[in-house]
Amino acid sequence: MSEYEIGFDAAAGKQEALNTLMDQIMNVFSVSDEEGPLTDAVEAFLKQQPHLTVRRHGDTLVASTAFGREHRVILAGHLDTVPVIDNFPPKWLEPGDPLIREDVAAAHPGERVIWGRGATDMKGSDAVMLYLAATLTDPKVDLTFVFYDHEEVAAEKNGLRKVVEAHPDWITGDFAIIGEPTDCGIEGGCNGTMRFDVVLHGVAAHSARAWMGHNAIHDAAEVLNRLNAYENKCVEVDGLAYQEGLNATLISGGNGTNVIPDWCRIHVNYRFAPDKTLPEAKALMMGADAGAELGNGEHKATGGVFEGFGIEMKDESPSARPGLESPLAASLVKLVKERTGRDPLAKLGWTDVARFAILGIPAVNLGAGSPLLAHKHDEQLPESDLVLMADLLEDWLR
Repeated sequence: MSEYEIGFDAAAGKQEALNTLMDQIMNVFSVSDEEGPLTDAVEAFLKQQPHLTVRRHGDTLVASTAFGREHRVILAGHLDTVPVIDNFPPKWLEPGDPLIREDVAAAHPGERVIWGRGATDMKGSDAVMLYLAATLTDPKVDLTFVFYDHEEVAAEKNGLRKVVEAHPDWITGDFAIIGEPTDCGIEGGCNGTMRFDVVLHGVAAHSARAWMGHNAIHDAAEVLNRLNAYENKCVEVDGLAYQEGLNATLISGGNGTNVIPDWCRIHVNYRFAPDKTLPEAKALMMGADAGAELGNGEHKATGGVFEGFGIEMKDESPSARPGLESPLAASLVKLVKERTGRDPLAKLGWTDVARFAILGIPAVNLGAGSPLLAHKHDEQLPESDLVLMADLLEDWLR
């Protein structure tokens, strides 16, 4: 039995119902590793819907219809959030509240806004999916709803990955929608991502006799020079423009304030366009035969940007092409264009559309809220985004 209750009055209007669901799930703390209570509450809600078969693996839920339709669409959203930054518990902001961002107020004048961790990434979309799970009782396709854990951390913890590995028959379909924030437009595909340490070795010595050692931190200058010299490209794939990025995100080294450091590590994140496979992207960074894989320690880069330096892989996820060629995708693109005037854009961050691409299931990102506000301390969502996303998907699925 969940300590939290999720539900809405069946007689309520759409906006009221969506606001109620949003308020309920926003008030459940669900930073990665602590999704359990929210998963329990969502499971209890889904099991109240007689047209859904609900299965659970860890803290991931899969709820499916079995109407015997010709096609099946998957709607997926993660329940976890990044850590809070003085933005939990959430609150509804009335028009004119100084906490409402100027850009949000300008785009949504006179509108209530929900503020707090997870508002855009991605509890807004989760609320819409929960509403659809309860109200779409006669869709033109069969539906599978996936609410999963650990999306915001290392890929090895990802709940969708785990359920695909353990129960591949639960995750089948002809098309998938990931509810990552897109301002209710379509963002196709996603950049791939890899994280690795560039490892530098020196010789320790007393700093008063520095010539007796070799300074590993000083050697980091060459790594940083290569990063500064690298040209991040914008790559067009199937008509969408993907901006790549290669950046140092962390640096550490040394053992004491009067000791010449014998080690230094620079943590690097490479975001690569979907014109490249994961092996091709790794070859650009460290050479095709470096041998650096997750969990196998340090290997010397045989080529690429970091040739000659030690590399230790930390995380990697493939890119995904836009996936807009299928008839289901084309019909959704057409509807979104008619309703919002928006053409598809490239998804620059990594999302689980890549996981569906591996399964051979075309997938796009479509969700409530601005992707530019994801993970920010003032994360917030105008209430009309909930209705817009719900209207788009209702009309497309009925």
